[in-house]
Amino acid sequence: MKASGRERTCGRTRRTLRRVIRRAQNGMRKSNIIASLAAAVLAGLVFGCGRAPQEEVLEVAVFQGGYGIDFFERKARQFEQEHPDILTPPGAEKPLKIKLWGSPRVWEQLRPRFVSGEVPDLTWPGWGMDYWKLVAENQAMPMNRFLEKKAWDRDIPWKDTFDKALLEKGSYQGKYYIIPFNNNLFSWWYNAAMFEKNGWKPPRTYPELLELCEKIKAKGIDPITFQGKYPDYMLRGFLFPWVISIGGIDAFNDAQDLKPGAWKSPAFLQAARMVAELRDRGYFAEGALGKTHTQAQSDFVAGKAAFIPCGTWLASEQKDDIAAHPEFRMEFMLTPYVPGGKGDPTALCTGTEDWIIPAKAKHPEMAAEFFRFLTSLENTREWVKEKNTFTCIRGSEEVELPPYLKGAAKLYSQSRQIWTAQYAQWYPEMKKEAEDALRRLLNGDITPEKCVDLMEQAAARIRANPDIIKHKVRR
Repeated sequence: MKASGRERTCGRTRRTLRRVIRRAQNGMRKSNIIASLAAAVLAGLVFGCGRAPQEEVLEVAVFQGGYGIDFFERKARQFEQEHPDILTPPGAEKPLKIKLWGSPRVWEQLRPRFVSGEVPDLTWPGWGMDYWKLVAENQAMPMNRFLEKKAWDRDIPWKDTFDKALLEKGSYQGKYYIIPFNNNLFSWWYNAAMFEKNGWKPPRTYPELLELCEKIKAKGIDPITFQGKYPDYMLRGFLFPWVISIGGIDAFNDAQDLKPGAWKSPAFLQAARMVAELRDRGYFAEGALGKTHTQAQSDFVAGKAAFIPCGTWLASEQKDDIAAHPEFRMEFMLTPYVPGGKGDPTALCTGTEDWIIPAKAKHPEMAAEFFRFLTSLENTREWVKEKNTFTCIRGSEEVELPPYLKGAAKLYSQSRQIWTAQYAQWYPEMKKEAEDALRRLLNGDITPEKCVDLMEQAAARIRANPDIIKHKVRR
């Protein structure tokens, strides 16, 4: 059989490289470098020339965190079975398979692929991906034309099935790039069984918290533990709620908008002093700064601490620990507010887990259809029941919830003010600097004044950088 042009080219190149290697090895010592390089190129060439063409697929890459990826894998197989027509490209004889994979650090695997242009068709790239940088670099596809289509299982536009405020977070200049799926409520959890046993009531205010922490500490129990390896938990659990409670939502949103002086405003300073007070009184678990999220959460489930800041994914993430402690029960509560402050005592933090279709996706239409299927009312209700958390699809929470999640749903429905740490996606550098400053405060390395000053300095650098897209909170 006559060789193809590609095979002939590969053959000639292999023979040439072999001659280079032999000559270099027979020459001077420095030629060993040439030989090594040529050998490496040859190895890559042999691999590339000998590799069979990969089968075309619809690729979906997802963050593999506390919820796992089993739900999405199951839905991919269901979609393949029920909708082969959607997965069949024009002129093709058979439908594509869905290649769905996940990783706990999926963003690290995706970054070089966005650079090379070899991107998946649909992705939930996780918290380590700079979504807005992708938008700025035209790496994320606008979703408007897809969102105007009818919802998968309701006679309304797809975009109208989402919580409007949560969907709007992913828009820029009238275009929707970042589409939410999970709706994670974030606040404090307390050990309800421990509280009942000791006759304690969850504190509503900061003074009540201080009084109760003394009683808890007297019992030989750590009042509060936290996920010290990931200071974002403490920003959303301690600092930001108290900023909002003291100065009102505008104090926090001014900081998100990079308003000069906002990150070291009186509200931020007082909130930082409250964090330092809890530290100095010994109310934080010893060694918490060195704990990962699961380590700190395991301690909480084991009854070593009374409180922990975390999202509504906690039960899913620690399901094995909870199963090992049948006596354990937890309840969701609002971060204790500051009496006399400007903020709404019912203010509650939410955070979404977001998906995008890359601009260079090979099969964007199929990807949009698969995601429209995932966000159907039937599938999102199944997600809520299975994963014990919420989604951004209206009506998905109308299922039988576990007792601890009923409390979270009630607080969400009663909340008069929802807030989100949007700055973390807009400005990853600001997120890192704020986390580092709070970590140093928790460790006792810096004062509250220095902590907020470092945050303000980071905000000033971002504010002055013309290459960073600036955003404003919708008020």
